[in-house]
Amino acid sequence: MSVAAAQQAITQGALDAIFSDPDHVDQRFPVPVLQCLQIKPLAAQQNAGGQQPERYRVVLSDIRNYVQCMLATQANHVIHDGSLVRGALVRVKSYQANMVKGKNILIILELEVASELGVHERIGEPQAFEAKSQPAANTAIGGSNFYGAKNESPAPVKSEPMSSRMGGGVNAAPHSHGNNVIYPIEALSPYTHKWTIKARVTQKSDIKTWHKASGEGKLFSVNLLDESGEIRATGFNEQVDQFYDLLQEGQVYYISYPCRVTLAKKQFTNLPNDYELTFERDTVIEKAEDQSSVPQVRFNFVSIQELQSVEKDATVDVVGVLKEVGDVNQITSKNTGKPFDKRELTLVDDSQFSVRVTIWGKTANQFSAQPESIVAFKGLKVSDFGGRSLSLLASGSMSVDPDIEEAHRLKGWYDSQGRTDSFATHNNMASMGSATGRVDQTKVISQVKDENLGMENTEYFNLKATIVFIKQDNFAYPACSSEQCNKKVVDQGDGTWRCEKCDIVHARPQYRYIMSVNVTDHTGQLWLSCFDDVGRVVMGMTADELMEIKENDEDRFPAIFEAANCTKLHFRCRAKMDTYGENQRVRYQVMSASQIDYRTEATKLSDMIKQLSVGS
Repeated sequence: MSVAAAQQAITQGALDAIFSDPDHVDQRFPVPVLQCLQIKPLAAQQNAGGQQPERYRVVLSDIRNYVQCMLATQANHVIHDGSLVRGALVRVKSYQANMVKGKNILIILELEVASELGVHERIGEPQAFEAKSQPAANTAIGGSNFYGAKNESPAPVKSEPMSSRMGGGVNAAPHSHGNNVIYPIEALSPYTHKWTIKARVTQKSDIKTWHKASGEGKLFSVNLLDESGEIRATGFNEQVDQFYDLLQEGQVYYISYPCRVTLAKKQFTNLPNDYELTFERDTVIEKAEDQSSVPQVRFNFVSIQELQSVEKDATVDVVGVLKEVGDVNQITSKNTGKPFDKRELTLVDDSQFSVRVTIWGKTANQFSAQPESIVAFKGLKVSDFGGRSLSLLASGSMSVDPDIEEAHRLKGWYDSQGRTDSFATHNNMASMGSATGRVDQTKVISQVKDENLGMENTEYFNLKATIVFIKQDNFAYPACSSEQCNKKVVDQGDGTWRCEKCDIVHARPQYRYIMSVNVTDHTGQLWLSCFDDVGRVVMGMTADELMEIKENDEDRFPAIFEAANCTKLHFRCRAKMDTYGENQRVRYQVMSASQIDYRTEATKLSDMIKQLSVGS
């Protein structure tokens, strides 16, 4: 197709009509034809469960003007199949027009590449479309180094709703429900009006109440999912009575405007969406007859091994085999003084790592899954406590033996080989080592001493050694059971224990290991200091359990220590100079311990033998 024919096909003036004459644009330009001047991928952003879906920005021109646009993810196929390239002409079938920071932005919901019109160099001399001189709200579309973009300092601004049009066609992302157009969740923004979404409730909270000097109230929230994304919706007071019983987990509903769209409060949600919904008195919610056309749940799994590279306080999704199930314990919040029930679980997966997962409240009390079940968690908060551990957020959810590909794969792996495998645990230095690029070297005991590790600087090393003696006196201390406190508590003499830091009295303490262990290898012996996580690996039980045996079964108690001797483990250690009174000496603290992976060790030895053979 010639340039002249392409120029004739482009709907000149369409961009001006979209932004300046929204009431009549449908009649004047039913399907705008524009030229693509530039394509640029948005930088990937980390979210709760890994990476957000890829997003693209494009610049479209009608010869007179050009405007920045963002492709909705359902339109990404034109990038993936290579049909949308620079210079191509497109038919824009569905769009949403916004004003952002004083700039006009088009969100493209559906477009078609007009391949019969050819690919051409820029046609004409289009100018940046001048936005109306009024302030607009900042959103996530900003950026620099893009066609026609200027660096501007942000200002507190206000938004103006612009036009939107949802195109027809059987495969169009938006469609109709009654007289309303069905929007994809990812297209919702404060500038969208008269919308309806069709979404599945993937999580529903309990009703929560608050009491303040200014008054009292109640609220609940739900997570909503469709094929394009997820969003959180909250109902307050009257809307709790209106919608709480109507909305049920796992069911699909039509939810229609009026329903307020605001910036998401990230402290209350783990969903990768910049916006959230607030139900209003006139919000319309209707259960859908077709319950099968919306996905059940969307996971973005990370393997347990990959947790060591995930930042603290990030939110992730994890699926694994349930290896251990702890009892329900009660702790007291040091901030509010309220008691909380918790249960600790141990998950493993085929990355050969294990991790501790804490679940809370009703979820902890009602947990009934059996060991060796497959459990998928959505919305786990990553903690660096004990290296890496996970905690299920109030907005998170859990599925036992879900019918998903990852669960079936893990079940097959565990039945065939995983049941007899050994699993490594995360260590306190994993994130630091990965951030600094430092690789901890494996040493033998003679090297640790001869190289004076820890004499001048704090140093870290790996050690494979066998336990030959464990001091039985003072192997544990009574600790505060408040979340992340762990300070020593004092016996009050009346059966209660007091934490001076939290200013709380506990009915009983939570014992934690603080052990001195003598280890040996073929070159010498070394004393190591071990804390609670390492003590659990060494002894094979919690300090609470061992203390109970000491108090109730004196004959069994020394036998447990004897059984722990002659165990060969992989230790990751820190060497650091400590001062005791007027004396200084190097203290070797174990940061983590794990069972020896003999398959990996055999491979390493085989590689070393091969290198020696080559050298000779």
